[in-house]
Amino acid sequence: MEARWSARTTVGRVRAPKTIVCVDCGGTCHLLAHPETEFDPGDPVAYRCADCVDRWDLVMADDEDGGQGDEVPGAL
Repeated sequence: MEARWSARTTVGRVRAPKTIVCVDCGGTCHLLAHPETEFDPGDPVAYRCADCVDRWDLVMADDEDGGQGDEVPGAL
């Protein structure tokens, strides 16, 4: 009997950017995981800002996101 797989597309593991721009202060946020760590779509990725020390937890996008993020259409 063949295994039935979900309709979810297969996406390879990827590495998160080593740094991102802090939304609060414009400083540089550094990846808290080892830079060689590979993530799956939907995995949480944590960053810490070197300037304001805020922590940012982001979710790795999948190929179906199209880079759109989680914005609600029509929201302000």
